[in-house]
Amino acid sequence: MTGTQGFVAGFVVAAVLAGGAAAWRYVPSAKALPAPPPPPAVMSKMLKEEQVQTIVLRPEAFDRLALKTTAVAKKTVMRSRFYGGEVVIPAGQAVIVSAPVNGTLRAMPEGMPVIGSEVKKGQPLMRLLPLLTPEGRVNLAASKADADGQVKTTQTQLDAAQIAFDRAERLLKSEAGSKRIVEEAQAQVDLARKAYDAAVIRRDLLTAALGDADTGTASPLTLDAPSSGLLRNVSAIAGQSVPAGATLFEVADLSHVWIRVAIYVGDLANLETQRAAIGALSSKPGDATVDAKLATAPPTANPTAGTVDLYYELDNRTAEYRPGQRLGVSIRTKGDGESLAVPWSAVVHDFHGGSWVYVEVGERTYTRKRVEVREVAEGDAILVQGPEAGAKVVTAGAVELFGAETGFTK
Repeated sequence: MTGTQGFVAGFVVAAVLAGGAAAWRYVPSAKALPAPPPPPAVMSKMLKEEQVQTIVLRPEAFDRLALKTTAVAKKTVMRSRFYGGEVVIPAGQAVIVSAPVNGTLRAMPEGMPVIGSEVKKGQPLMRLLPLLTPEGRVNLAASKADADGQVKTTQTQLDAAQIAFDRAERLLKSEAGSKRIVEEAQAQVDLARKAYDAAVIRRDLLTAALGDADTGTASPLTLDAPSSGLLRNVSAIAGQSVPAGATLFEVADLSHVWIRVAIYVGDLANLETQRAAIGALSSKPGDATVDAKLATAPPTANPTAGTVDLYYELDNRTAEYRPGQRLGVSIRTKGDGESLAVPWSAVVHDFHGGSWVYVEVGERTYTRKRVEVREVAEGDAILVQGPEAGAKVVTAGAVELFGAETGFTK
């Protein structure tokens, strides 16, 4: 082989090898590359806070708007937290009346009681005609003996509660006790008295029925309302035969109600729980509220939610509140703090929910500054952050400035 032939052969071999390497080299396809995800939102223009406009009013516009300003102040405010509450019937104010003996119900001349109607204590609601079978007489005598025992038991409980109440009053007068202990003792006396009254009514009914049974007659027993209040439930109709102990009706005294508030256990130590402000669940800053005191109630809690229940007492003689109604409850926190404060009228909101104030930076010149409002107390917006103390903010005419900046007014 000549030198020329060898050079040609080597060139051919190199070309073949290069072509094979090029054939095996992976060239990614455009279709194999994942498409970039679409943007989460399309915005025509991104507003940056450093681009917020400064408004310079003409003299005639300044006179027409009659703007008012005030300085940002540092105030010591009483902080509070807002919770949801539920109207419930206080313990002992809902009395259920049951059939003392087996019998048949009879309506009063004016008819059977209607659910939701107001009744007075001692008002006749229905009659019960006892069934005087031999077994019924035995049950009647047993029920009478049990009723006598209940009267004695409730009388003892009432006497003990009255003694505790008298002792608490004496300690309070001698400055060795507290008013809260007296209130708790008074609540126990009220509960014991209601239980005693219900036991006496049941005993008297059984006494009358047992006397008729001994003579072989069966005069109807009149079932009266045990207390004044609202007829909450009626569980029987005229002509129905009911066994002894069957529920007939329920009377609830709604002259006073409790507001049950579920408090997270981590917040409880930081709250002044003795009093609370009660208002609408959707109440706005400055809306009227009702002051309520902590009620003496059985302790309840929800271990699943990690909350404990507080009960506040409200006067309901106007029937404004109903069981199950939801209300807003504001409870003050312990300790007062110093925070920046501006009048609530100085705060404006954009359509994103941001809070702003207009700060005076020169003669008839104003710029918008973002603020973070923690709460509104006594007409002032308490700020987490905002302009420095002493800066002048617009309190009357801030909405007009916002409209001029955003183009809603001329």
